[in-house]
Amino acid sequence: MIEGTILLVGCGKMGGALLKGWFAQGLSPVDIMIVEPAGRAAVETAEDHPALSVLTDASELPSDFTPDAIVFAVKPQAAADVIPTYARFAEGGTVYLSIIAGMSLQKLQEILGSEAAVVRAMPNTPAAIGRGISVLCPAESVGPSQKRVCKVLLAAAGQTAWITDESDMDAVTAVSGSGPAYVFLLAEALTEAGISAGLAPDLAEQLAQATVSGAGALLEAETLSASTLRENVTSPGGTTEAALKVLMAEDGLPPLLQRAVDVATKRSKDLAG
Repeated sequence: MIEGTILLVGCGKMGGALLKGWFAQGLSPVDIMIVEPAGRAAVETAEDHPALSVLTDASELPSDFTPDAIVFAVKPQAAADVIPTYARFAEGGTVYLSIIAGMSLQKLQEILGSEAAVVRAMPNTPAAIGRGISVLCPAESVGPSQKRVCKVLLAAAGQTAWITDESDMDAVTAVSGSGPAYVFLLAEALTEAGISAGLAPDLAEQLAQATVSGAGALLEAETLSASTLRENVTSPGGTTEAALKVLMAEDGLPPLLQRAVDVATKRSKDLAG
């Protein structure tokens, strides 16, 4: 259960996904305040919640308002201009939860103050339907209750996991942050392969999408590992075994994905400076 007052700074796709999750978890609109430069029209759920406060600038915040948590969901290029405005809340016990890609805990604390309680997180796009996963990394100044607040806020959008070594966040970004795009590409490629094999485009797309989403759902529902599930589908001498010999060759899918994750990890490090 989400408790306390929340200030959401930025309500784009990811901020909006979190907001939907919070409402689904029972958080009252009166306990949320949003700062979104594009205004109320940019907040999809605003029409359903008349009591929700949407401001276009931090200067409109009430002088006596001190949130329990501030969630930064702005674009990385806007962060340096936006974040300093909220440094004044650090002394009030507010925890800052940042989902800004590439912005380190050190950089956030340089802006907010060295003692600011900051948690950095990397969610992914399935959060939009409550099926995402978010990895969180706390600064040393974050207390147990503040960690709990951040976990609950992100659990509304899916699974959560914690790391203590922030350098792992680059690999996290490469695997789960960028990962949905890899899965979407698989569905695209499987569709094209079906068409090349003679299937009608609509049928090929339906088969590919249902297969990818269904296999993912099965993986989540089962206690068996991915490798065991793969083996269970693979009959000796059958069609799946023939296909897997291609996909699992030395130049097949595993090394290709390894190279993709490696370059994405490096790019994440480069963007973080």
